[in-house]
Amino acid sequence: MTIGFGTSGLRGPVADLTDAICAANARAFLQAVPHSGLLMLARDLRPSSPRISAAVAAGAASLGVAVRDCGALPTPALALAAMSAGVPAIMVTGSHIPADRNGLKFFTARGEITKADETAIRAALRPPPPLRPACPETDAAAGTGYLARYGSAFAPDALAGLSLGLYEHSSVARDLLAGLLAALGAEVVPLGRSTTFVPLDTEAIDTCTAARLAGWAETLGLDAIVSTDGDGDRPLVADAAGQVIPGDILGTLTAAALGADIVVTPVTSNSLIETSGRFARTRRTRIGSPHVIAAMAEAMARPGPRVAGFEANGGFLLGYTAETPAGRIAPLMTRDAVLPILVPLAEAARRRLPLSALVAELPGRRTASDRLAGIAPAQGQALIQRLADDPAARARFFAAAGPEAAIDRTDGLRVTFANGAVAHLRPSGNAPEFRCYAEAEDQEAADHLLGTTLDATRRALG
Repeated sequence: MTIGFGTSGLRGPVADLTDAICAANARAFLQAVPHSGLLMLARDLRPSSPRISAAVAAGAASLGVAVRDCGALPTPALALAAMSAGVPAIMVTGSHIPADRNGLKFFTARGEITKADETAIRAALRPPPPLRPACPETDAAAGTGYLARYGSAFAPDALAGLSLGLYEHSSVARDLLAGLLAALGAEVVPLGRSTTFVPLDTEAIDTCTAARLAGWAETLGLDAIVSTDGDGDRPLVADAAGQVIPGDILGTLTAAALGADIVVTPVTSNSLIETSGRFARTRRTRIGSPHVIAAMAEAMARPGPRVAGFEANGGFLLGYTAETPAGRIAPLMTRDAVLPILVPLAEAARRRLPLSALVAELPGRRTASDRLAGIAPAQGQALIQRLADDPAARARFFAAAGPEAAIDRTDGLRVTFANGAVAHLRPSGNAPEFRCYAEAEDQEAADHLLGTTLDATRRALG
């Protein structure tokens, strides 16, 4: 069995996520966290999600816990609905990974589970008793509060004059997002809707997707193209040329526009966050929303500072009630894709500027990232350990990048070179993948460093 907790919940191959395993984990979760006898449940659009949802509901019912089935719904919408109701929730999703894998995301009544909660769930895990199908009540309106969150913060004409392509693919947020963009005055052009699951990784856009985005932008004369990953907690925004704006740049623009004082973000995010001068403090963490949330909570323990968090994938967390030109937006301490889509677009519309102009106002540091599939975590960890322990091996591995200036082991291996460029290696916490990140003074240099690092990684891993 190859399932376990990663950076974003429980993940594994669909073949290993049997009904018994899914029910057992639902039971362990409900035995490990407080609840009042009710669980909220939702799912993404991958083929295995309805079956896994039924198993989760059966597991909850075997403990006498009622289940409210919210159907196909974005992860942040489920989280907001559950927190508003004061009940725990489980989201059935594999996020951006391929359809032959899936998983569970757990939320207490307060928000995402912590690492301590993970430990408690593991400790409570036992084989389930014989299961009977559950008959959960349905909740077709769970997304209402999520939409209202943005309706109260943006004027009805906030996106007026913008022609926006919506890359629908198989995102569970596609219909909700289409309605919201139109309600805020945009002309919405639907693109690429799919009846099969598309594993869109907003942090590592493949060349075919990049070409599609550029083609749509050129052919249709769009101001921007937007989308999310499969479960709607990571944004994708491309400018009028179809050039994808990295998630950490979207996060920087969003946090600055909302007046954040302190930004919490993983070590892989672009260093322009600090050099932009837009925040009083930046706190770096390991990769994964639990680490970002823990550091945000620590920063918010003192009254006063306005704290926001985001990851390199663009998932945005708001720790305070933020003022917007049209109202206020309430906190949401889970990764959200909609806010870092709306805020930069609304700012561009307000200032009558293209998105590329907003990006150009930031310091000229650019990033690139990609992944190698089919790499077992142990294999990737062994490579990182070998490079970290052996400076000579590290020098050979990164020979094309030049001499190093410093290394960082916060999460994986991050190497800063004498020319200021950065390469970062890290096994994925969610799938059998090995991730590579690069940062340099411009996009061409970042892309080149990423390419040489990927080539060296392929050779090292055989």
